[in-house]
Amino acid sequence: MTVREPMLTLVAIANLRPTQITVGMREVKAKRKHWRETAEKKGGKFLGKHMIPVILGPKERNYVIDHHHLALALHEEGVKDIAVTVIANLSALEPDSFWFMMDNHNWMHPFDAAGRRRHYKDIPKSVTGLVDDPFRSLAGELRRAGGYAKDTTPFSEFIWADFLRRRMKRKLVETDFARAVEKALQLAKSMDAGYLPGWCGPVPEE
Repeated sequence: MTVREPMLTLVAIANLRPTQITVGMREVKAKRKHWRETAEKKGGKFLGKHMIPVILGPKERNYVIDHHHLALALHEEGVKDIAVTVIANLSALEPDSFWFMMDNHNWMHPFDAAGRRRHYKDIPKSVTGLVDDPFRSLAGELRRAGGYAKDTTPFSEFIWADFLRRRMKRKLVETDFARAVEKALQLAKSMDAGYLPGWCGPVPEE
């Protein structure tokens, strides 16, 4: 059996194409802080361990399918280029066929900050166009606080974000994040959340 080596390429972060509309800006700020703390001594090693997975799309553009937060954080910290690893080459497809394939492989998440599905044309053309969804930040913090387990389900943190969005006021998340995390932890342990990826709430005796 032939083992294929990963295809690595250095790409300008400004040229990376997102496959989602939103990020959690609190998450981005945390990654910026981490980069500033490690850049001087371990920056090269860090970048070598955090390659961006992309799909090669029409016009040979690199479409990011993970690590949007990291890409935006590094860009805002002045990092120009990053290594990407090409997961699939769909560059021969027309745009409509390309996005159809992306959708069917769960390689895109075209939902806005209100949780509404949008057309692929509404996805930003650059990571700098990504919009803040505070519930995505809340979902990330909830996982770190033990509210649910890390899961391989695509966009699992966005699924949790949508669950929380339907049960909490955005104003609370924006004005009292610590209290929002407490409430999210309570919701995460409820049976209502039992269908979500990584749920680790109590299971009643039958």
